[in-house]
Amino acid sequence: MAKPKYRRVIVKLSGEALSGPEKFGIHQATVDRFAADLIAARALGIGLGVVVGGGNVLRGAQISENGLSRPTADAMGMLATVMNALVLEAAIERAGVSARTMSALAMPQVCETYERQRALRHFEEKRIIVFAGGTGNPYFTTDTTAILRAAEMGCDAVLKATDVDGVYTADPKRDPKATRYKQLSHQEALEKNLKIMDATAFALARENRTPIIVFSIRKQGAIETVLRGRGHFTTVG
Repeated sequence: MAKPKYRRVIVKLSGEALSGPEKFGIHQATVDRFAADLIAARALGIGLGVVVGGGNVLRGAQISENGLSRPTADAMGMLATVMNALVLEAAIERAGVSARTMSALAMPQVCETYERQRALRHFEEKRIIVFAGGTGNPYFTTDTTAILRAAEMGCDAVLKATDVDGVYTADPKRDPKATRYKQLSHQEALEKNLKIMDATAFALARENRTPIIVFSIRKQGAIETVLRGRGHFTTVG
């Protein structure tokens, strides 16, 4: 069995992924599958954190177009990530593994407030940490949050879960001639304007030399497979 390449990682999971086959909301069977995948990855002996989005509930950038101020809209989006994080935490705990939701927005009656030293202790105690609330600031995406938390936690990589098995030269759903990149540098991803993550996330990853592994979350066991260096994925870094 191939040993995992990384010691500690952040998995970036979109909110939309939690809706499964539905267009909106939370699909419990899908959440339970993701929880099982995360637990299987943790069983490899690595430290595991998750940054979850909120797009299945609300997207701040979109509703701000309807007249709401961007800071207020983004705050609502951050609250959506907390709801998703709590659902994922509960699914992991039901499966018998310790997990903690940590929010960049302080809401102590609901979950722990993010604090770096406390998060590092959770890693040491083998808990899966679900990071919520984005960075706690408007105008920053949860992709940027994933890179930021990876840098703060001393992670070796960020695993970006998508619905395709890597980064392609074009949209593979529209262009049958599109080919998958095996490897790209952060600079190449920025120059090619590849829409894997926003430019702020790429720039921060480049500065901290954080590899971004882009893979498909559709198949069960995908996280463990990528950690073992198997299957199809693209490494940006």
